[in-house]
Amino acid sequence: MSTVTTEAGTGLAARPGAAPPKTAAPAPARPVRSRRWPGRRLAYGLVRAGTRSAAVVALLLLWETAPRLGLVDRTFLPPFSEVAQAWWRLAADGQLAENARASLARSLSGFGIAVSLAVPLGLLIGWYRPVADLLGPLLEVFRNTAALALLPVFVLLLGIGETSKVSIVVYACTWPVLLSTISAVRSVDPTLLRLARSLDLPAVRLFQKVILPASVPAVFTGVRLAGAVSILVLVAAEMIGAKAGLGYLINASQYNFAIPQMYAGIITISAIGVVFNQLLVALERRLSSWRVPANG
Repeated sequence: MSTVTTEAGTGLAARPGAAPPKTAAPAPARPVRSRRWPGRRLAYGLVRAGTRSAAVVALLLLWETAPRLGLVDRTFLPPFSEVAQAWWRLAADGQLAENARASLARSLSGFGIAVSLAVPLGLLIGWYRPVADLLGPLLEVFRNTAALALLPVFVLLLGIGETSKVSIVVYACTWPVLLSTISAVRSVDPTLLRLARSLDLPAVRLFQKVILPASVPAVFTGVRLAGAVSILVLVAAEMIGAKAGLGYLINASQYNFAIPQMYAGIITISAIGVVFNQLLVALERRLSSWRVPANG
């Protein structure tokens, strides 16, 4: 006598030898679509912009109120509104544009020369051990010598013209780029190198496909540092024997006791530095767009 089985959840008896009943497959879950309202996105952007600019706004408010309340001497630190008016007058009569143009020409020339020399040299030193052994002691000597300490030497050897100012910028910008490039090449993931060598890639292709892409982020760290150094060192160089430039404007305003104009020049230098840094960040993102973000 055959055993009679019953279907689960039903009172029906299954026939002997019959196939088990088929259960219906669950319907695939529909993806939940997140609704992003334009107003919510706009509010998020405004909140983020307000958070990023809160510290700057607080500093400007403190700068405006501290001299007016007598917390600092108004003669040496005028309110920000007076500095803004002085900046506008310099911009209106063309002095600001003329001096900024002279400084940017010197700074960008020295910066470009330094990057074009330091990056290839850093790649060679970082990749070829004999070159590192040959140039290592010389690099250790000069990397610890401040650029401004050598400014009188540059002036004595090259004069007070444009050559000495561009040369001191080249010297100051070379070291951040060179050292970061050497470190970038030496810190490439050994696993990537082993995988590339297992594919029998020639040295040129290995350098092009593995070393250079992996070194881009660290190299740009040095490039961004060099961008800031190029402006700071140039301002100090322009205070000696220059007839134009933001450093000359700041120095001349100090001697003439035009304090608002002096602060206007300082603000202009800071603004140029911020813009230059943002341009380098955008270029870095463009060149390293292949990288996967850490947050996925």
